[in-house]
Amino acid sequence: MLLGLVALVAGVGQLTWWAPDEQVTASLPADTPAAPLTVIDTKLRDLRGGEATLTIRGEGNFSLSAGRPDDVAAWVGKTAHTTIDGASSDGKVLSAAHADGDPSSPNPAGADVFATTQNASGTLEYHWDVPDNGDWQLLLATDGKAPAPQDVTITWPSNATTPWAVPLIVIGALLLAGGIVLAILDRRRGSRPGGPGVPGHTQPADATSAIPEVPRRAPGSGQGTAVRAVHDAGQGRQRTARRTVPGAAATALAVLLAAAGLGAAPAQATTAPSPSGTGSPSASASGSPTEAPKERVLLEDQLSRILNQTASAVQAGDDAKDAGKLSPRVDGSALLARTQNYKVRAAVASAPAVAPVRASKLLTSVVTTQRSWPRTVIAVTQGEGNTTPQLLTLRQATARDNYKLIEAAPLLPGATFPGTAKSGADQLPLDAKDGLSYSPADAIGGVSDRLTHADSSWKDRIADNAYINDTIGYQADIVAKGPNGNFTAKHTLVGGEATAFRTADGGALVMAPLDFVLEGTPKESGDKLTLADDAAALAGGKEATTKMTLTFRESLMIYVPKDGATAQMTVIGATRNLSAASVS
Repeated sequence: MLLGLVALVAGVGQLTWWAPDEQVTASLPADTPAAPLTVIDTKLRDLRGGEATLTIRGEGNFSLSAGRPDDVAAWVGKTAHTTIDGASSDGKVLSAAHADGDPSSPNPAGADVFATTQNASGTLEYHWDVPDNGDWQLLLATDGKAPAPQDVTITWPSNATTPWAVPLIVIGALLLAGGIVLAILDRRRGSRPGGPGVPGHTQPADATSAIPEVPRRAPGSGQGTAVRAVHDAGQGRQRTARRTVPGAAATALAVLLAAAGLGAAPAQATTAPSPSGTGSPSASASGSPTEAPKERVLLEDQLSRILNQTASAVQAGDDAKDAGKLSPRVDGSALLARTQNYKVRAAVASAPAVAPVRASKLLTSVVTTQRSWPRTVIAVTQGEGNTTPQLLTLRQATARDNYKLIEAAPLLPGATFPGTAKSGADQLPLDAKDGLSYSPADAIGGVSDRLTHADSSWKDRIADNAYINDTIGYQADIVAKGPNGNFTAKHTLVGGEATAFRTADGGALVMAPLDFVLEGTPKESGDKLTLADDAAALAGGKEATTKMTLTFRESLMIYVPKDGATAQMTVIGATRNLSAASVS
């Protein structure tokens, strides 16, 4: 009974006053050097199992941004930073490594390279709701200049168990019950009659003392024999009671313990643990690591956010006819086209505006899997003011830059936009054929020649469409309307903006900006060439006596079929905007 009480107290104590803490909290060491950026690895979420909570306390405003590890590393660059990627074995102290570097960085809050950003003031509790599958890291900062908050803690379930609590309670209860049973049995045994002819007499502990003294007789007397027989029989009964009563109690206790599953033999595992590494998603059947799948550089929500901000910036510039409002989100051909259009419209009220840029409806997208910079993506949208879907090309120069709209062209009537892998599109080298009917560079050259010459050798290899016919017709009209001038036209690739993506059918989608340059000189001395009002607004004059030049920026989207396909190469999207003019 005493052992039972001890076991009961020990078992109950493990569940109450001796119970371990339900949570364990690790903190950033107080002596960690301050830095403008802190990188927190999301593997801390599952470091000790269960749901973890990241708590950050700071003075004023700060942000916590989630990004892929390579994107976070690219943003951090050479900036001084602290990396938190582990904890001590007892889960009380976070492992922190400090790296010296530049004293500041741009403010990472809301930067395009991050999938999500949470802004906070004072305190933030984060529950590791990472944006997507795969590896992620968190970047903690104030504004990139002041030190990032250093009051950082992570709380996990302690995982401390009390495996003996319930067994001790059960064993204690059984021992206590067994003690009570033994006491009752012992009491019952002590209350049995002492012997024949002595009713109600309590059996003494020693059987020999329970037999009345008999006068001795001479040897051979039958009565003496009878006395010895009774005496021996009494001793036999006493030996039997002492041997069988405790045995019965022990048997009953063993049955109770067995019924409770607490026998002397140790419990055996019902299932064998799987071999280490089996079922790991990062290991092949042979045990060697498998190549990680390629990932889109932008998630859908991330792309939508970028498109919304781009459309807002373009709308602000269009409303004010101010190119300065475009610079945060527009560059390249798109910036050039709108900048010059604002100038023309300031001088010529009737001049048409460039087609508006809309973020929605997002019809489809082409998102690169290329992790290096620059990164290029294409979005197909159609909103108010767009008679046909728009092909918007955006490019990010570095990890710390915004994506900027560099090309915008309408999908041509009757054209079909090719599909690409939803998981992301591979970029292709411009000079490599790589299973295509033509390399991207050759395709651009062929389209340029087709737009320049009505009798181009590429005529039978490129499908006719409205844009090609309009361009050839415009060049012919210029010649017809200027009989006193000599004219030349050429279409050439601009800089390094061209990009090619693999399509789902094995072909390629090629984005290419071209400069369409039209030059004219008078045929005879004294002849003059006259510009239209829109061109004159950029040229600074209407008449040329020596030379006139008109430059249009063309944004083209070309589909190149795979090698061996019967389909022709097709210009699926195109536009041109006056970008420069001069007279002399």
